[in-house]
Order: sequence, then structure tokens, then C-alpha cells
Amino acid sequence: MKKAILSAVAASSLVACTSVESAVVSGTEFSATGGEAIAVIQAKALGLTAIFHIVDLVQSDLDTVVNKLLVAEAKAMGASKVDLKNAGTTPRHGIFALAGTIIGVTSSSAVGVAVK
Repeated sequence: MKKAILSAVAASSLVACTSVESAVVSGTEFSATGGEAIAVIQAKALGLTAIFHIVDLVQSDLDTVVNKLLVAEAKAMGASKVDLKNAGTTPRHGIFALAGTIIGVTSSSAVGVAVK
């Protein structure tokens, strides 16, 4: 029984933690580059790395957050494109690699406006 609980905890810790929030806005009250704004979308992903951020156990990078979360949510809401306002990720190289000694946590986020 202990092995089953331990393996369930280990498996659940390797599942990616992502979050996507959106707020529908009025296109007449909110201006966006390239068209009519329909929503503001925020996407965030937490990852897990090992050995100075060299090995990704759970992936969290800008590609995941922008393409798989932000753009996918915008298209699901009926937008034709996204006006990206902000994006960022945890640095993994140079002096920042020391923060991910044996096990490290990384974070990536992006904010954009869904445009029709």
C-alpha cells in the first residue's frame, strides 16, 4: 500500500502545472493592435528541472506558454491572432543555473490580447 501511495505522489509531481485565465472585453472600450479586441488572456506554467537546469523533468518555457497555452486559448475563443503584451521565463544559464542545483523550479508566463 505504501508503494502505491508513493508512486502516485511521484507521478503527480511530474505532471505539468499550467494555468490559463481570460477575461472577455468589449472591443469598443479596449483598443488592440490589428483588430477588435475580444479578450485578455494570461497563461502561466511551472516546471521542474534537475542538475543545474540541464534536465527538464517537467517542461516550462516560452514555447509552451505562448504557443500551446496562450494562442490555443485565443483560437478557442474565436480570435484570429494574439497581440502579445508581456512574456517571461526563469533564466537557466549563467549565474542563474546555480539556483537549480539538484532540483529546480522554473516559471514561464505570457499575457496577450485576443484579436478578431
